Amino acid sequence: MEQTSKKIPITVLSGYLGSGKTTLLNYVLHNKEGLKVAVIVNDMSEVNVDANLIRSGNTLSRTEEKLVEMSNGCICCTLRDDLLSEVQKLIDEGKFDYILIESSGISEPVPVAQTFTYAYPDTGIDLTSVTRLDTMVTVVDANRFWHDFASGESLLDRNQAVEEDDYRDIADLLIDQIETCDVLLLNKCDLVEEKELIKLEAVLRKLQPTAKLIRTVNGVVDIKEILNTGLFDFEKTNMSSGWISELNKKDHTPETEEYGIGSFVYRSRIPFHPERLSNFFSNWPEEVMRAKGLVWIATLDDMAATLSQAGPSIQFSPAGYWLAAMSKEEQGEVLANEPEMMEHWDDQWGDRMTEVVFIGIDMNQSEIENRLGRCQLTEEEMRQDWSKFNNPLPWLQEV
Repeated sequence: MEQTSKKIPITVLSGYLGSGKTTLLNYVLHNKEGLKVAVIVNDMSEVNVDANLIRSGNTLSRTEEKLVEMSNGCICCTLRDDLLSEVQKLIDEGKFDYILIESSGISEPVPVAQTFTYAYPDTGIDLTSVTRLDTMVTVVDANRFWHDFASGESLLDRNQAVEEDDYRDIADLLIDQIETCDVLLLNKCDLVEEKELIKLEAVLRKLQPTAKLIRTVNGVVDIKEILNTGLFDFEKTNMSSGWISELNKKDHTPETEEYGIGSFVYRSRIPFHPERLSNFFSNWPEEVMRAKGLVWIATLDDMAATLSQAGPSIQFSPAGYWLAAMSKEEQGEVLANEPEMMEHWDDQWGDRMTEVVFIGIDMNQSEIENRLGRCQLTEEEMRQDWSKFNNPLPWLQEV
């Protein structure tokens, strides 16, 4: 216990561009209650605008605090090694009680959290022995959330991408930041009517049911809510999203839908016809704002597919071979580590099944289920050669 108490606690601030992270950071630095704080600010631009704003706010004492700028890259990917090094340098100085990190607006929380959760032998740095990730905070712009979420734009479209091949959609990034956090700050609440705020809060609670949700204006929050909270636990935080919670419910009883916001799990032991499923994706039900899960496609490749949808963005990709398609030896190795996979084993099809969570507003569950049912193989098609089916899903053609 003595060693743990000496570890320097860290709070990471995430949130899309313009959500108010820097304003929040400045407020915390003005109200840090005697803590000696080191600040790391990550900005994708060549000139670290956020760092300049913090300087101009006169919130850092030169003798007790330090500001580290990390520009021209993102700490969740291209600058991860630099982040490791900078944090280690701060620890070596031995002057700080706390480290605050403002990640870039396009940063994903999980890779940043992993920086403080795992050792990286190739760098010679092990932050797990000297730091303690205390809180993952995500700031959401209440005024622009729906505009950004429904925009259908990518980071490339907005010239905000890390690299030329960074094809992430804005909606996916927003969902990533919301689904992985301990504290969710709904900022700029003064710019939104109360009725809309309540509805947005209900949506956020459905997407992220375990994080503490706090309304803020201009980033003003009791710093005890985001510093030294002891909330972070990697496994818990990483598994805190609404779709995982929904999927893990043993007996799902439909809850009273607040403001029309609801969820359900679609399960089936009949594979989808690839062409009909592709047509379903092209006519995705607009009321579904988030869907995630595994999908069984009728192909001879015997691979599971992952469906991940956020607003206008739909990602469909291979998730590896079904356990039932592996050799007995390979199955034994997998089951030794994941015995729970046998809980839903089918005598004929093994683990092959579709299991997808749908979260949305005013969803017509029966209509969505009926549409998906029409995408499944008929009894006659089940007996046919699946390799003959027209398959417009590109990755399945390439396997």
